[in-house]
Amino acid sequence: MRLKNLLACLFLCTIAISCIKDEAPNSEADIETCTLPGNVLNRDAIIENEKITLIVKKETDITALAPQFTLTPGATITPASGSTLNFTTPQTYIVTSEDKKWQKSYRIEVTTSGLTTNRYHFENVRFFSDDTSDKKYQIFYETDQYGRENMTWASGNPGFALTGVTGDYTAYPTYQSDGGYNNKCLALTTRRTGSLGNLMNMPLASGNLFIGTFDVLNALTNALTATQFGAQFENIPTHLKGYYKYKAGETFYVVDKTIPEKLKPVPGKKDIFDIYAVLYESTESLPMLDGTNILDEATETVLAVARIDNAKETNEWTEFNLPFIFREGKTVDPVKLAAGKYNLTIVFASSIRGNYFEGAPGSTLLIDEVELGCEGE
Repeated sequence: MRLKNLLACLFLCTIAISCIKDEAPNSEADIETCTLPGNVLNRDAIIENEKITLIVKKETDITALAPQFTLTPGATITPASGSTLNFTTPQTYIVTSEDKKWQKSYRIEVTTSGLTTNRYHFENVRFFSDDTSDKKYQIFYETDQYGRENMTWASGNPGFALTGVTGDYTAYPTYQSDGGYNNKCLALTTRRTGSLGNLMNMPLASGNLFIGTFDVLNALTNALTATQFGAQFENIPTHLKGYYKYKAGETFYVVDKTIPEKLKPVPGKKDIFDIYAVLYESTESLPMLDGTNILDEATETVLAVARIDNAKETNEWTEFNLPFIFREGKTVDPVKLAAGKYNLTIVFASSIRGNYFEGAPGSTLLIDEVELGCEGE
């Protein structure tokens, strides 16, 4: 009996070893983590789909930095992890998958500050491309007076792409439109997410645009935490103003998991949009806020909020001007401000209940010529 057991174990081990040997090489080519030697980073690296931002302390010599990477298993990177480069201008890294069939390009930027612009025109977009499409969806970015990119907006478009959406970039919830208050504008439309969205109990996607990052790997398992709000901010905000148009979709729905389409109409209920901005402290235990806590009154790290309270449907460009209201007992610590310990986010959404997958398909919010006011300006 012992011999039979031994032979059985050897047989199973042989199968396991054979399976390991026959396992296909990994086809992923991603940077999972990025760090810098020494105590020079002011906060964790901001890793996006094709871009990494390293915010370093002001005294850091950025002419000689050696980023170190964790890659998806088996992948390689050029230049090699730990190579010393001059980051006075962005550097490009190429990640090659273990099976050598896929490559991904990352642009790595180093800065001593986070959010450096306070006027947003929505005139600049680039397309995200992959192996299935060379123009999948749009990514908004802002530029400085010299035309150089100095800020990239985040949206839920990468998550919506997982639903198998068909059509061009205008089929996504977040896109650029003509006929803005001045030239082009931001357009946000609440969309149905199709069969995959229904399967995941996420039947609707609100159009959104925000300062922060979107964790696409977490989008289908925990959509609220996939939206990581905020960028380092070193001023005291006073107001957020700009222009909007809004048209609600015909039928408002809530999630009903007991029916196949997962959407239950609510007769007489109208959809409405949301605009808000939040200043908060980035702490070691809670460096970023997300959809679960950004507007929660119990979130102790929040200092001030500016939020629209008179949103309405309108066919005309309508101005909004939202003051930042500090929460009771909250003030800005000048030492923490100078050290880059505060974050700020600005958020636009076509359905105010979109984070709960509620709203009206077709609800469309247009935004243009937004300005963030700060003390001392």
